[in-house]
Amino acid sequence: MDIRPIISTLSRHKTAAALIVMEIALTCAIICNAVFLIGQRLERMHRPTGLAESEVVRVNITGIGEDENADELVRRDVAALRAIPGVISVSSTNHLPFDNSSWNSSISLAPDQPMPNLSSSVYLGENLIRTFGLNLVEGRDFTADEYVDWEALNKPNSNLRIPAAIITREVAQKLFPGESAIGRNIYAWNQDDSPHRVVGVVERLVRPNDNGGPTQSYYSILLPVSNVTMGRFALRTTPERRDEVTKAAVAALERTSAARIILRQGSFTEVMETYYRQDRSMAWLLVAVIVALLVVTALGIVGLASFWVQQRTRQIGVRRALGATRGQVLRYFQTENFLLATVGIVIGMIGAYGINQLLMSTYELPRLPAWYLPLGAVALWLLGQVAVFGPARRAAAVPPAVATRSA
Repeated sequence: MDIRPIISTLSRHKTAAALIVMEIALTCAIICNAVFLIGQRLERMHRPTGLAESEVVRVNITGIGEDENADELVRRDVAALRAIPGVISVSSTNHLPFDNSSWNSSISLAPDQPMPNLSSSVYLGENLIRTFGLNLVEGRDFTADEYVDWEALNKPNSNLRIPAAIITREVAQKLFPGESAIGRNIYAWNQDDSPHRVVGVVERLVRPNDNGGPTQSYYSILLPVSNVTMGRFALRTTPERRDEVTKAAVAALERTSAARIILRQGSFTEVMETYYRQDRSMAWLLVAVIVALLVVTALGIVGLASFWVQQRTRQIGVRRALGATRGQVLRYFQTENFLLATVGIVIGMIGAYGINQLLMSTYELPRLPAWYLPLGAVALWLLGQVAVFGPARRAAAVPPAVATRSA
């Protein structure tokens, strides 16, 4: 089809054409970034934690820290929890992922290193690999003689040191790229600047607050500390017995001491659901924005096309009288919309890139992948063709005789 008549017609309706072009451009710019942000949220929410998510139960309590016999009490707690039918493993720990607590430490390869190699989350507890369901990909778990008692470690002038450490694969690759981390020394937690010897590497273990990017969020280290009196217990069971084990765990902890309050209880999947609630809300909000923009843009295209059909009734009738078929009239309006959409999309792509640069500098978001732009373009092209189809069909249905009488 010769597009010169279309361009000539649009040049006589500059304001209306410019408005629809800017509407499409704004929609393109916002939608590309909104879809990208939704993808980022979904990727973050579905990022594997490294834990056996459906098998872990947590119970958080308060009051144990004030007990003079806290060390002995946590031993009784662990024994009582371990005796519950269906419990595979139990750990008293300093925190779990997404549990409103975060212990961190810098990790270096030398004791007097001016700048550490990385910052890592620190997990303390006994049998954490089995309780969390972590996948050990290299080395071994801690042995009994490597565990250090939490209370003894924190006594004044304590000269105890933590001899071993288990790190995640991301930490191992960062510290020892292309080499095995097993048997290597790292410096992290010991106050006397003595090293921890790496004895194992787990596939992944997410940081408590999911800090950092795709790699940094797995910078975690496990240290062999037993009887941690932080009031946090992790239990591992089978998925079908989680509710039963949770209720039994609460009852067992209440029996061992009346001077405590149960703060939080439930499965780890519930912990994740609560933690990612804001991400889900943001994703749905962005979906609503996208739908609203598409509806407004479609209505704008329909309204403008309908207006032009009404204004050009005589022109359409003349073309029909000169032999133009309904299909040719239909293609005329579709081509016109395609040209307007193309101009708007080109401007919108430039705007999408600009918005992404602003988000990158303000919120430290990653760069918008280039393939989002053609996807947005195709979506808006299709939307334009669907929106203009109704008015175009009405234009194609104008009889030549009626159009002539309307002059």
